[in-house]
Amino acid sequence: MSSSLSADSARVIKTGPRGVGNPISEFAALLRTVREAGLLRRSRSFYIITFAVITIAMVAAWFGFAMLAGTWYVLLIAAAMGIIFTQYAFLTHELAHRQVFDSSKLNDTLGRVLADLVVGISYAWWMNKHSRHHANPNTVDKDPDIETDFIIFQKEKAVGLKGITKFMANRQGYLFFPALLLEGFNLHSHAFQEVFNLKKKVDKRSLEIALLLVRNIGYLAVVFTFLPVGMAFAFLAVQMGIFGLYMGASFAPNHKGMPILPKGSKVDYLRRQVLTSRNIRSGHFMNHFMGGLNYQIEHHLFPTMPRPHLRRAAEMVKEYCKTKDISYTEVGLVTSYGIVIRYLNEVGLGADGDPFDCPAAGRTGYTG
Repeated sequence: MSSSLSADSARVIKTGPRGVGNPISEFAALLRTVREAGLLRRSRSFYIITFAVITIAMVAAWFGFAMLAGTWYVLLIAAAMGIIFTQYAFLTHELAHRQVFDSSKLNDTLGRVLADLVVGISYAWWMNKHSRHHANPNTVDKDPDIETDFIIFQKEKAVGLKGITKFMANRQGYLFFPALLLEGFNLHSHAFQEVFNLKKKVDKRSLEIALLLVRNIGYLAVVFTFLPVGMAFAFLAVQMGIFGLYMGASFAPNHKGMPILPKGSKVDYLRRQVLTSRNIRSGHFMNHFMGGLNYQIEHHLFPTMPRPHLRRAAEMVKEYCKTKDISYTEVGLVTSYGIVIRYLNEVGLGADGDPFDCPAAGRTGYTG
């Protein structure tokens, strides 16, 4: 699974010599190289154009909704909206990481508007969950993304299951992607659970409640006003199903099946982020299709780096990891899905040994 630069790579930027003499940390040398190359500078024009294109597509979708209302062809519009809402979610993710503007306040404000008012999910909930994930990816009891939900991500959590629960766990790899069709409903549910849970501190709670109510009630009102009841439910099912599947299928390849770090393990920042992440081999189209998540390693190393700069940064990181003998994992999209399915099935079966005994697991450098 380790990948090195291809022989015909257009741009190769040497980072090894700079890293050798740095007494502070290996990551500091890499960070300095990336910063000197200007890859941490904002790229506002890219995001303005991307937002404009997505918004034009959404306006066109609503126009199509109006033209096709009352016919089953409107379900095609529902599918398109599922894709467009996911693209808005990608922009929200990038605003949350301060990739778009220099001002943290402006990033947060626009991120909250996109998340709550446009997509219909809670920005506060997302920030809390995603920040913990970035700090400790694939780390037991610290990364919320590997906690047991419908899917079991840790082998020990599958031990002792019985009945229907065991039956489902043994086949959870095959059930994972069909289950993502319900992820859209799950995200909307978490949004309301978050903002209405008065026991939890929620940043800008009142604003989020107002935005979520306006968005979700308004959206439902339009759908049920202009479509027959049965068609309206079908429209929502298709739109939410595509949204959940697209979201889940974009985030799933990034860490599932990569080494899981034990509770209390101590790993340096560079290895913690690289060895627990997986890139998707891709070109410019995939970078737009997955909202930059295809460069998951670089995104984790430099979370504020704008999407257009990730590809060039990947060249540097690959070479640097090679000089440090750190496994850098990059596979094709379909291959990554196969890995996820096999890994989840192995976890559910509670098989002996590590179902993903890859070389990276032996190079994490952690101590108990």
